[in-house]
Amino acid sequence: MLAALAVPMRAKADGPRRVAAIDWAMLETMIALGSMPIAATELIQFRKDAVEPDIPSSVVDLGLRGSPNFELLHLLRPDLILISPFYARHQPALQAIAPVLSLPFYVRGEPPYSKALAAVSALAETLDRQREGENVLAQQAQLLDNLRARLKPFADRPTYVINIGDARHFRAFGADSMFGDILQRLGLPNAWTDRSRFTFAAPVPIETLAENPEARIVIVSDIPVEARTTLKDSMIWRSLDQVRAGRVVNIGNVNPYGGIVAGLRFARLLSDALTLNGGEP
Repeated sequence: MLAALAVPMRAKADGPRRVAAIDWAMLETMIALGSMPIAATELIQFRKDAVEPDIPSSVVDLGLRGSPNFELLHLLRPDLILISPFYARHQPALQAIAPVLSLPFYVRGEPPYSKALAAVSALAETLDRQREGENVLAQQAQLLDNLRARLKPFADRPTYVINIGDARHFRAFGADSMFGDILQRLGLPNAWTDRSRFTFAAPVPIETLAENPEARIVIVSDIPVEARTTLKDSMIWRSLDQVRAGRVVNIGNVNPYGGIVAGLRFARLLSDALTLNGGEP
């Protein structure tokens, strides 16, 4: 579990005991509160893409988020099913199995972290874990305050936060993304001033990064294997001022559509990357 949200697991007499999570942001929020679901979706991919929090093998994998195994879910007899509005089309079928709690995290054009914090409080109340919810909110506030102070020397330079799609294209994270929202909360200006452009096919040409040559570039998550060598040898990439000056860092995998755990993981990894070896050129 994320060190900053070290809420111990414990049994509770009240609140739903058998909970299934379809949405990943809801899944991590529940675990942050010290409660483990009986089932969730795409757990192999979650462990790769989200990394945190840890999920034991005892949690049943319900298959794809977009098409969960309803028959298996019915057999598990949950007391509650957690979704977000992304899965509204499945809500009638899920409600035939158990009560459903749907909380919003991502609304087009709006910063999501405050919604992630609201989800902590709402889910804590549903699970009868109000004390744990209060602790989580206090811990995240303290962590962000500490990291903001740690990153103050880096606040004069804007930051591109991107995800590489291929050697010629990237995905860009603006203020309406979890990464952009956290960046702002850490006191670091975002070099990408437009809305996020994050789709399955990376939509932004690499040369766009030349528009702000003084910025640093933070690459979130692994670069696709097929793009690593090509990107390294790319004349466009190598000609960027940020690349030539060594102002590029690559941090570990983080779920771009996560909740509080994903947001704080990004904050921690970013802080560690920028302060490593005393800073950047």
